[in-house]
Amino acid sequence: MKSIEILLVEDNLGDADLAREALETGKVRNTLHVVGDGEAALAFLRRQGKYATAPRPDLVLLDLNLPKKDGREVLAEIKSDDDLKRIPVVILTTSKAEEDILKTYNLHANCYITKPIDLHQFTKVVQAIEDFWFTIVKLPPNGTNL
Repeated sequence: MKSIEILLVEDNLGDADLAREALETGKVRNTLHVVGDGEAALAFLRRQGKYATAPRPDLVLLDLNLPKKDGREVLAEIKSDDDLKRIPVVILTTSKAEEDILKTYNLHANCYITKPIDLHQFTKVVQAIEDFWFTIVKLPPNGTNL
């Protein structure tokens, strides 16, 4: 079975490290790619510049509060791009604001998860995301553009 490609867009290095550890102990073989801002996320997804050989992610984990281009803008660009819009985007953020939840669903986020502050709970949440998206959900074929 091929490795699942995950793009984590996260500017907090501690959260990125926790997500990496949680995914390493998960059930599904995966490759985690981490970028720290919205512009890098879009360059990775569009395979531009230093990301020219980047794999197409099977899932994007997207923080909202990012430098250069925030997660809402990144989400809007992903979901309006015919080549990218089928990639599931999971919002993984500290924001509990109802406005953020509504706005991201209106922008076609696939789900919205508030990051737990507790380290153990954070690990459990990341592993639950992995379990749900890669063992329960049927994803579209990678790279198919019908």
